[in-house]
Amino acid sequence: MTSSTSVPGLDRNPRVRITNVELLASAWHVLRRTTFDYRHGDGHWTTEQRETYDRGNGATVLLYDPVGGTVLLTRQFRYPVYVNGHPDGMLLETAAGQLDEDDAETAIRREAEEEAGVRIGELQHVFDAFTSPGSVTERVHCYAAPYDPADRGEGGGLAEEGEDIEVVELPFPAALKMIETGEIADAKTIMLLQWAALRGPFRTAPDA
Repeated sequence: MTSSTSVPGLDRNPRVRITNVELLASAWHVLRRTTFDYRHGDGHWTTEQRETYDRGNGATVLLYDPVGGTVLLTRQFRYPVYVNGHPDGMLLETAAGQLDEDDAETAIRREAEEEAGVRIGELQHVFDAFTSPGSVTERVHCYAAPYDPADRGEGGGLAEEGEDIEVVELPFPAALKMIETGEIADAKTIMLLQWAALRGPFRTAPDA
């Protein structure tokens, strides 16, 4: 048995009292089952259980060419989406990766070079997002950065980590259209493309 006061940072909400945390698996990342008491809006308490998957936090970046009007994405095989109905599991995404021991900016500079072959100069923090808050603890730090096609390297990921990544350059309007057709179905990528259209480098209307 453990209480919320013995779990660092988990005594912030007086409506939540953690009573037990069980480790279920830690082969790849960490899966836990937590039992807690929860006080509802009408004042009554219930005992709840939730399983959380802790894979650490991540970072992603929308790479864009403001002159050519293109964005640089990656395509790689994602087994979880393959087993859940994606036609071939080859997902189009913004370059991304786990923070590991780095801060978010350092991590995304590393991932952009490894995956897309781009050394980031100017980097803009756009927002942070929880993409699956019902079960996954990960917070994704979302960035945008311009790139010069003349300075692009090879990319493709790290072979020693089993990565096999294709770099895909698309006109921005085509990328937006691919959200409608379902060809782009990754949440972080959709959010960043929509931001680029509404508030970012490809917005066509003045700020409200």
